[in-house]
Amino acid sequence: MNKPCSGLFAVSLVLTTLVWPDALLARERRGAEVVITLKDRHYAVGELIAVKPDCLLILAGGDVSVDLDDIRSVRVVKKSKALLGLGCGALAGIAASAIYRSSADDVLEAIDMMGAAVLFVGSGMSVGLGSGLLAGKDKVLELEGKPELEVKKALSYLRRKARIRDFR
Repeated sequence: MNKPCSGLFAVSLVLTTLVWPDALLARERRGAEVVITLKDRHYAVGELIAVKPDCLLILAGGDVSVDLDDIRSVRVVKKSKALLGLGCGALAGIAASAIYRSSADDVLEAIDMMGAAVLFVGSGMSVGLGSGLLAGKDKVLELEGKPELEVKKALSYLRRKARIRDFR
């Protein structure tokens, strides 16, 4: 007995989860969370508000301006995507096992396919978790001792992550 409906439902559930638009959520744009390491080994932690030509503005209890000449590195803290990757991998494994199971003709094949389902879901979760961990890895931008061109590229990247992108 074929069950194309359950496979179609699982695939549509996976696609809906992956494509759900974050832009529909009505909220104010926030800047990225940054950890700025200064040359004297002190840290400044806060939300990146704006990137000026000579300094970074962050919100850390109050507005703080950090001069570019005093910065050793900037770490952009990303949100962990491990749980999202795990869920997407599990859904993909469920969809794959549902499609695979829909070809079962008798009970013995269905029992064999239960093991295949465990394999599909387990491997999907493993791959999803690994890709989620990689996607949520923090980005570190070294500024100290770098050529001016690399510093400008880093500032351009940070500008895209700031709450106010086109600060004048």
